[in-house]
Amino acid sequence: MSLTVRALSRSIGAVARLASGRQPFGAPAAWAPRSQALVYGQQRNAARRSLSTTSAAPQAEPQASGKLDSDEAAPDGKPAEKDSTHHAVVSTFDLFSIGVGPSSSHTVGPMRAGKIFVQDLVDHHVLDKVANIKVDLYGSLALTGIGHGTPNATLMGLEGELPETVPTETIISRVQAMHDTATITLNGVHRIRFNPDKDMTLHYYDSLPQHPNGMRFTVFDSNGDMLATNEYFSIGGGFVVNEKTQVAHGENVFYRDNSHTSLHTTSSASPPPPPPSSSGNTVSTGCTVPSEAEVTPMDERTQQDLVTAALPFRTGKDLIEMCQREGLSIAEVVFLNELQWRSREDVINAAYRIWGVMDDSIRRGCLSTERKLPGRLNVHRRAPHLYQNLMRGIYGTVAGQAMLSATPGSQGAISDGSAEAVGALNDGSIGGSSFSASSLLGTALTNTQRNELSGVFKRRQRARRPVLPQLDYLSVYAIAVNEENAAGGRVVTAPTNGAAGVIPSVLKYHLEFLSEDPSRDILEFLFTSAAIGMLYKRGASISAAEMGCQGEVGVACSMSAAAFAAVMGGTPAQVENAAEIGMEHNLGLTCDPVDGLVQIPCIERNALGAVKAVTAAQLALQGDGSHRVSLDQVIETMRQTGQDMMSKYKETSQGGLAVNVPIC
Repeated sequence: MSLTVRALSRSIGAVARLASGRQPFGAPAAWAPRSQALVYGQQRNAARRSLSTTSAAPQAEPQASGKLDSDEAAPDGKPAEKDSTHHAVVSTFDLFSIGVGPSSSHTVGPMRAGKIFVQDLVDHHVLDKVANIKVDLYGSLALTGIGHGTPNATLMGLEGELPETVPTETIISRVQAMHDTATITLNGVHRIRFNPDKDMTLHYYDSLPQHPNGMRFTVFDSNGDMLATNEYFSIGGGFVVNEKTQVAHGENVFYRDNSHTSLHTTSSASPPPPPPSSSGNTVSTGCTVPSEAEVTPMDERTQQDLVTAALPFRTGKDLIEMCQREGLSIAEVVFLNELQWRSREDVINAAYRIWGVMDDSIRRGCLSTERKLPGRLNVHRRAPHLYQNLMRGIYGTVAGQAMLSATPGSQGAISDGSAEAVGALNDGSIGGSSFSASSLLGTALTNTQRNELSGVFKRRQRARRPVLPQLDYLSVYAIAVNEENAAGGRVVTAPTNGAAGVIPSVLKYHLEFLSEDPSRDILEFLFTSAAIGMLYKRGASISAAEMGCQGEVGVACSMSAAAFAAVMGGTPAQVENAAEIGMEHNLGLTCDPVDGLVQIPCIERNALGAVKAVTAAQLALQGDGSHRVSLDQVIETMRQTGQDMMSKYKETSQGGLAVNVPIC
C-alpha cells in the first residue's frame, strides 16, 4: 500500500477509534490524529512542511525510528526506559523480505518508495495529468548510489516494479532505453518525458535533516505547475518512512508494502481513494470520518501497528522474562505474535518461502559461471571455486582426510607434525622429492644449526590446505549469497542486503551438518533471529547510513548467533547471551564500501560474520546464560556508537578503505 494513502487510512482509522472511545495501541495520552503525507499543488504553501538541507559533512546524526527519546543512559548503565507502551514487535516477514541486490536501503527501499509514490498518484487520480517528474536523491543515496544501483532501482519503482517480482535481468536494458528515448512509463501505463541525466539529481553534499537516506519526488502538469510531491526515507532493511506518519504514529511506523493489497495476505479489499474535486483541480487528502465499513479493510501493515501484539516486548529483558514466565521459547513468542496477522498455515508457508529464496541464492552463487562481479573493481567471484574445491574432496571430506593421512613418503602428502613426519623432514623424503633446510633458507647451515631446528618447526614444499570444514562451508555459503547480491540478484534482506549472507550461511550449515529435524529447525532459527532483529530495529537501527556496518553485519551476526544457540538447544537466557556476544565484538564496525560497491569489504565481512556467530553461540552454550553485559546494554552502546561515528564511515565511501584502496 502506498505510504501517503496508508497515512491517510491510518488517520481515518484513528479518528473512527477516537469517535468510538477507542485509542490506538501504544498511543500516548496526548495522541491526536494527523493526515496528509502527499502534498498537492494548490495546497503547497499551506500544507507542505518547510524543507532544509544540510551539508553531508560530519554532523549530529538523526535518531533512528524506534530508538529511545533520550540519548542518556540510566545511572546503572542500562538504557533509559521510556514512558510509553510502544513495543518492538513487528512481523518476521518485514525483517525478512525478498528483494534484489545490492542494497536493501539503497536499492530495495528506493524501488519501494518509487512504487509507493506512483501508486499514490493513481489513487488520487493525478497520474494521467502528469507531464514531467523530478527525482532528487540526497546524502548517502547520492554518495554511494551509483555503486548501489539506487538510480536504476528508483526508476524501476516509478515504472511500477516491486523488488519481489522485478525481472532483474531486464533492469539495465530498461534504464538504458530511458536514456535513449528520454521517456519513462509511470506505473507501467503512463508514458511521459523524462531525461535521467537532467531530471534525476544526486545531491552529494546535501541531506534531508530527518535521515541520511532521503529522496524526493515531484510531478508537474503540462503547464509546469506542480501537481504533487513527497519525501521518503529508506531507513534500512528495505523499510520506507516519511516524517509525518512517523511522528503521528510512534516508533513502529515503517512499510514494505507497495499497494493497498498486502503482499502477504489473500485479502484484496482496500480503502477507497478520495474522489477528485468537482472543480477538476488537484485533490485534498484532508482527514474525514468515514463509516465503520470504510475503515475495516485496512492493509496488513496498518493493522499490525494498531493491534495489540499477543505477547508484546520492548527490550531483551522483557523478552527473556516473558519466555521464563510463560514457559515459551523465543521462537514461540514470535510465532504467536505472527498469528495476530496471519493464519498458522500462512505463517509456516511464508517462513519456508523465505528460506527457499535464501537457499536458492546460495545455490546460484555457488554454481555461477560468471567470472567477475559488476563494477570497476573487477572483483572475481570466489564462491564457485571454493564450492568446487569442497565438492572435490580437497579438504573437509573423507577423500580429503584420506589424502592427509597418507604416509609421509607418499606423493603429495602433507606433514602433520608427527614423529614420522619429522623424521621424513630430516632425511628429505617429504613428498617423494629431495628436501633440505638450506634449500628453503637460501644459505648454508651447519650441522649444529640443523640440529637446533629439528623437531621445532614443520616444513613443507607447498602451502598446507586447512582442514576446517566448518569455516569452509560457512564462508562459501556467505560469500555465495553476497556475490549474488553484488551482482543484483534476488536475495532476502536478512535484515539487510549488505548482510544478507550471514543468516543463510549459518542456517544452511546447521541444516546440512547438525540438524535432526530440518523442518522445525528452519522455523526456530528464523523466528528466533527475527526477535533479536526487532530489538535492534527498535533500540537502534539496521541502517548503515546511521550505524555503520555494525548495524548490518553486526546485527546479522547477533541474530545468527542467537538463532544458532536456539536450534542447538539453548535456553532463552543462553540465546540472549549469544546475541550479546555476537554484537559486542562488532561494535564500531564501519561501513566504507570501495567505489560505493557492495563488494569490498562487504562480501568477506559476511563470511567472517557467520563464523563469528557460530563462535558466539558456542561460547554462550558453554555457560548457563548469566553474564555481566546484557543485550540491551549492547544495543544502546551500538546506538550511541553509531551516533558518535563520523558520517564518512557510514555508507558514504568518504573514508576508510574507500579512500585507501585504488579503484584500478
